[in-house]
Amino acid sequence: MMTSLFSSFDPASNNLQMNWMFMFSTMMIMPMNFWMKKSRMIFLKKILEKKLTNDLWNSTNNKEMLIFSTSLFMMILSMNILSIFPYTYTPTAQMSISMSMALPMWLMLMIFGWTIHTNFMFKHLLPSGTPSMLMPMMIIIETVGSLIRPISLSVRLTANLIAGHLMMTLLGNINSTNTIMMILPIQTMLMMFESTISMIQAYVFTTLVTLYSSEIP
Repeated sequence: MMTSLFSSFDPASNNLQMNWMFMFSTMMIMPMNFWMKKSRMIFLKKILEKKLTNDLWNSTNNKEMLIFSTSLFMMILSMNILSIFPYTYTPTAQMSISMSMALPMWLMLMIFGWTIHTNFMFKHLLPSGTPSMLMPMMIIIETVGSLIRPISLSVRLTANLIAGHLMMTLLGNINSTNTIMMILPIQTMLMMFESTISMIQAYVFTTLVTLYSSEIP
């Protein structure tokens, strides 16, 4: 029984904590070495990886970062798409999951940049051509902007998924016979819109991480 509007985002169940096992389903879907033959799913995955790699190549020339970003995109996309199905738990709609992906990546880039390219990181805090009177303010703004990057990444992903799922929950609670013919087309359009949002948010998260890495030489 649903006790509140946010009960669909609750990872706990009455009997077993099985909703957390939903996250491992993406790991079972992603590996393709266990398939006996090449299927349409494998071809679709290869096309997505090729398109994404060509797109991200303009942001960074680091091959390791491209492999990492592509794997991250496929993982987030799998969780977002699977969470659209009924009676499923949405891992990426939890701040704990989104922050656990954004914070380690941000720390990895910051530790690498400040330990290997310390002078460049100090120069990056002050854009070239800044007037002398604005230099202290620009340093503070750049520092704060760099510190809130993991928060903005996680909040953007979580908020967009929660908003769409809440709208679907509100429309699903309308069970009146008089309005069912009007609500059904709206629910169908909202389902398609939520599928698009799931793909866009996975792409945005991956692109921003790649752009942040391109700022470090």
